[in-house]
Amino acid sequence: MTFDQIKTFLWVARLGGFRRAAERLNLSQPAVSTRVSNLEQELRVPLFERGAGELVLTKHGSLLLSYAEQMLFVEEEVKQRVANPSEAEGLFRIGASETIAQSWLPDFLETLSEEYPRLNVDLTVDISLNLRAALLERKLDLALLMGPVSEFSVDNVDLPSFDLRWYRSSANPQTDLSLIPVISYSRQTRPYRELMSDLSRRVGPKLRVFASASLSASLKMIAAGIAVGPYPRAMADEFLASGQIVEFDPGFRPQPLSFTASYLSEPRSFLSENSAEMARTVAISWDKAHGR
Repeated sequence: MTFDQIKTFLWVARLGGFRRAAERLNLSQPAVSTRVSNLEQELRVPLFERGAGELVLTKHGSLLLSYAEQMLFVEEEVKQRVANPSEAEGLFRIGASETIAQSWLPDFLETLSEEYPRLNVDLTVDISLNLRAALLERKLDLALLMGPVSEFSVDNVDLPSFDLRWYRSSANPQTDLSLIPVISYSRQTRPYRELMSDLSRRVGPKLRVFASASLSASLKMIAAGIAVGPYPRAMADEFLASGQIVEFDPGFRPQPLSFTASYLSEPRSFLSENSAEMARTVAISWDKAHGR
């Protein structure tokens, strides 16, 4: 019985399948199956009930899982307290919202690479709703999203928020929200719901709304005079500097966008914990550098 076999078993149990565990461990699916099969042969007990759908732990598998989690915790503790961080390797899966991807994410990835030069990173940019689901399904190790994630199994590190300002095209002075469409975040996001709640009361039935998951596409539409909308100043700097858009005040401002670096608390991962704190440090530095 080897530690690699125990670790592989743990991720198969945690993720509910050999394919997902193979992706997490950066191994082939046959290699994962072989490790678990050899472990079962050595222990002389079945660890999973194999059938249609996800794998189910047997009573022996459930007992082994508790020991496997303790062993993984000890491994993480040793890596954190004894080993050189630069020796950490494997696949680290990061999910980020586009607001962060368009701002301080490159700085964070550069810092992460310097701290862990042997780490392989798999990056996903998506809306926070999907990132949250991926984190809870253990498809991500760290999610930089509109948070916090209100689940007992998730730890959240607060990140600097983004204030929202209203923008219009320099070539189109129209700012009457009953006459020009408003473009906002994706319909599946919290900023969209909050904005629609405000606008419905203030503008009424004449309101026209465009929704887009792409910040850059939305700002281009504003610059073209097609719509107006509220976006983080950090996202609008390039368009402001080129004179394509200007800020205006419609009489109210949406709530700032709040973000967290979120990760699963069990099994404990010092890499995820350290990366979340690293994200916070980088975000604060970026925030100050941009005069916010």
